[in-house]
Amino acid sequence: MRTTNTYFTPLLIFFFCSTLFVSCKNRSGVSPKTGVAYNDPYNGGLQINRKVKEGPGPGLIVIEGGTFVMGGSLNEDITYAHDNLKRRVTVASFYMDETEVSNADWLEYLHWLNQNFPDDKELYYRALPDTLVWRHPLSYNEPYVDLYLRHPAYQDYPVVGVTWEQANDYCIWRTDRVNEHILRQRGALVDYKTLAESQAQPADPFNTDIYLNGQYRGEGIDGEKMPKDNTPGAEEDARRPVRMEDGVLKQPYRLPTEAEWEYAALGLVGNTEYGNIENSKIYPWNGLGVRSAKRRTQGLMMANFKPTGGDNMGVAGYLNDGGDITVSVTSYLPNDYGLYNMAGNVNEWVRDVYRQLSFEDFQDFNPFRGNVYMDKQYEDAETGVIAKDKYGRPIRVPAKAPRKQTWEELQAAAATPDSAAQAAFDYDVRGYDDETNDELYGVTTLVNDKSRVYKGGSWNDRAYWLNPATRRYMQQDESNAMTGFRCAMTLVGSPEVNTQSKPTFPANRARAQGDRKVLGIF
Repeated sequence: MRTTNTYFTPLLIFFFCSTLFVSCKNRSGVSPKTGVAYNDPYNGGLQINRKVKEGPGPGLIVIEGGTFVMGGSLNEDITYAHDNLKRRVTVASFYMDETEVSNADWLEYLHWLNQNFPDDKELYYRALPDTLVWRHPLSYNEPYVDLYLRHPAYQDYPVVGVTWEQANDYCIWRTDRVNEHILRQRGALVDYKTLAESQAQPADPFNTDIYLNGQYRGEGIDGEKMPKDNTPGAEEDARRPVRMEDGVLKQPYRLPTEAEWEYAALGLVGNTEYGNIENSKIYPWNGLGVRSAKRRTQGLMMANFKPTGGDNMGVAGYLNDGGDITVSVTSYLPNDYGLYNMAGNVNEWVRDVYRQLSFEDFQDFNPFRGNVYMDKQYEDAETGVIAKDKYGRPIRVPAKAPRKQTWEELQAAAATPDSAAQAAFDYDVRGYDDETNDELYGVTTLVNDKSRVYKGGSWNDRAYWLNPATRRYMQQDESNAMTGFRCAMTLVGSPEVNTQSKPTFPANRARAQGDRKVLGIF
């Protein structure tokens, strides 16, 4: 018996190890719950991609989220507004633009509109910043009206005169251009040269949602390196468009929420050790003042702002902040997240609707006020074809229900689109939980559902407004010479980014290192 056991033990160990090796080797290609192989055209063709590593889109920096005290950096309330009292919240990890959107960035946007819709003068005009914001009855700012946006000397300066609505339109446009560029580089769409020389030009420009719905295909569109189609019955060399499940396309660019912006501006990640915030901040940099305390740069201003009345840049021969109006978007030192000009230069639009008492009505995870729930409208509900506007973008309509409807409810709603059940759902919850008198709302106060928050302070603001917790508001269709914006993007997958100083379990160590490499963190 002893001999038999001695003989069979190595065999069993070999069999076990072989099984484990095969199991581990095929883990990404086999369903762990059914054992059925993925990406097999003979058993259904389900394609699962486990090798995708998420990374930021162009211009973005990863911001590892966490908990912080929103309003906590406000050490004095000069305005006595009491509109950002302290409360602890959690912000999910996300991406944010390294810099403010510049004039060169906006000119790229205008150029694309003019190239793709040369006869639509209204579209181009609506996208133009209001350069008249520089005019003032008692100032000679007239040169900026014609020069600030287009002169090469200002190309790296932040774009101003843009409304909240224009900033959102830019985010939508940027999403489509980034995803189109990714697909053309990968060969899933024809390259730019082939597209320009092709006789079969697409009827509409590329749109991410329309593409993902399979409505952007055909001659002059499909690239030679589209993914293989494993659908049962498909030809051996059949190809398909990229899907969201492939992990190739980027999430939408958007304006950051107020909580995201304040969290990123503070950059407390540089003051954190072992889960403890060692030092709080008043500004995006350490210290109580607005001048550099380092030996080689001692006394230099840390941001572009207005120290006192009548002093926009200091004394000739030794200008204190180097800017009379705005300055380049990469001026000064970045904060501990690597973000430039999170204080001063220009104020920045955020997504939120302004309420003085937002701190009373908030969720402690990803707090945000301003939700308007919209759905894509179908041109043909049976075939799933999405309706497009004249610019090739999906038409969006108010959401009809707060949850997934039953099949019966869906059919009833299609038969009677104006049913009472749909009317009972409030898709526009910008003023959620507001106790208002509808007859007086918007009449006795300047605050309404189109009042949007902006933060950060500008070249024409005092140091008080450089504190990330301060907040002001302006109507979403208004603009001025002191307000610009930067974009953000939702981070998908694991929220953990900074793992260098944190012990990890062996099973997670390789994954964490791989994520850090993709995100550019070493």
